[in-house]
Parts: sequence; C-alpha cells; structure tokens
Amino acid sequence: MNRLAVELPGLSLKNPIMPASGCFGFGKEYAKLYDLNQLGAIMIKAVTPEPRLGNATPRIAETASGMLNAIGLQNPGLESVLNNELRFLEQYDTPIIANVAGRTEEDYVEVCARIGKSKVVKAIELNISCPNVKQGGITFGTDPEVAHQLTRAVKKVADVPVYVKLSPNVTDIVSIAQAIEAAGADGFTMINTLLGMRIDLKTRQPVIKNGTGGLSGPAIKPVAIRMIHQVRAVTSLPIIGMGGIQTADDVLEFLMAGADAVAVGTMNFTDPYICPKLIETLPERMDAYGIETLQALKKEQSER
Repeated sequence: MNRLAVELPGLSLKNPIMPASGCFGFGKEYAKLYDLNQLGAIMIKAVTPEPRLGNATPRIAETASGMLNAIGLQNPGLESVLNNELRFLEQYDTPIIANVAGRTEEDYVEVCARIGKSKVVKAIELNISCPNVKQGGITFGTDPEVAHQLTRAVKKVADVPVYVKLSPNVTDIVSIAQAIEAAGADGFTMINTLLGMRIDLKTRQPVIKNGTGGLSGPAIKPVAIRMIHQVRAVTSLPIIGMGGIQTADDVLEFLMAGADAVAVGTMNFTDPYICPKLIETLPERMDAYGIETLQALKKEQSER
C-alpha cells in the first residue's frame, strides 16, 4: 500500500506533492536535476492563447520571508505549449495540471477546449486570480457572479476536471468558492499570491516596475491555512493547497486544515530539490504524528 497516495478527480497521485504553477516553468530545467516521475503531479506555467512577454522589468523583489513578483503571465503561447512543452512531458508518468489564463472569457474557453485534449493533461487549473495583469486574471476571481460565469463556460468545453485557483485578495473567499462550486467546478487550488508593494528609498519609487506584485513565500502561509480551513468548512470538493510550504510539517498542516494535496511554489527557487525532499521526509513526519496513511488522515479530519 502506498501510504502517500491521493485520489482526486482526474488525478491519481503517487504522493500529495507537486510544484506550483509559475515556479517550475514547464519542467525542463528541473528535469536536469531529478527524475520528475517522483512528483505527485506537475502544475505547468500559465498558458494563454497568444505568446506573452509579461510585464516590464524589474518584476521580482525579495521581501522578509518571501518575494514579490509581477511576471505578468509570460509564456510562449498555446501552440508552442501543445507542440513543444507538453510533448517533452509525455516521457513522464506524472499527471500534468495545465494552468490556463487569459484576457477575456473567450481566451479561457479557447485554451481549455484545446489543452484538455492533450494526452498528458489530466486536469486544468483555471487561473482567475493572478494579481499582476491589467486584463483578465484577478478581475475574474473577485466577483462571485463573474467567477461563476467563467467557470460554467469553461466546464462546457473542458474534457478534463477543472480546478479553480482562488485569490486571497477578496473580502469573502467563501462566497467566491461557493459560486464557483455552483458553476460545476471539480475542485479548488488555493491560494494565489497576496497583492503587495515595496518602495526603493533612494528613488522614492516602487521597486517593481508594475508598482505592485504578488507576495508569496513563508510569509503567506498563515493566510493560506486560514482560507483553506474556511473553504473546507463549506465544501467537500478537493482542495490543492499552496502558500509558503517549506517542510513536511507544513505539508501536514495544510492537509489538517482541509487540503487534499499541496503545491510548492517559492521554495523551488531557494532549493530546487525541495519537492523530492518533501516526498522523502513526509513518511517520517507522519510516523512522528501517528498518521498511518494520508487517506486515514483525511477521514480523521472529516469526522472532527
């Protein structure tokens, strides 16, 4: 028995650990360091219909216990991803979750309709919560009605389960989650980055050219834990949790808060081997806390 195995809609995971979208590219660089077959799944970088250069630089800045980024969904576009990046990933026995973004509802529908037909893509992560683009992104994820409408439109064309990425930059994340569930979503990923800013004391201007950026890293972990706990209280849909994970104990804390699996983001930049390290150390930490299997932990949490 694989005590780390997790079964989710469209996803049979060997373990609950995966790299978060935007922090792993399309896997090619990390594949030079370790076997990607070790991972539970891979969340690829956001894909839009057309190639995007992203925002002007500087677009990354360090912060205490984290970082700000305003990359702006830079990616080679749908055609390149289908013909190059996804073909590279065909060699691995690891489920691929395609992160989909766009400027308009039509953009999302176009990408979801096509990328879901790839034989390696087992689920879609609907990115309606990116805070670093002027059109699309977060504008779809902060209004329950708009989020409901977009989710419903995508579900009509997607051939694979759709997990919607929730934004923490809202007053009431529960109402957003409920509207998305009512539209037919298969699950949630949460949370995306928190909107933040840094000022350069010499220039008196924002450090990031975009002005603001998304705060990620250990600093946002308590917010992620709190929001996952809130959403789990109102839904039985699966949740892939993320936000500041550094250790196997962090993974267990996310699972106890209500997540079914986790994604690791910023820590990949600090330690490119973080995902396999977490997979290796998780059983030992489960032993320390008397957890036989992750399925048993999930059952225990549901009965509380």
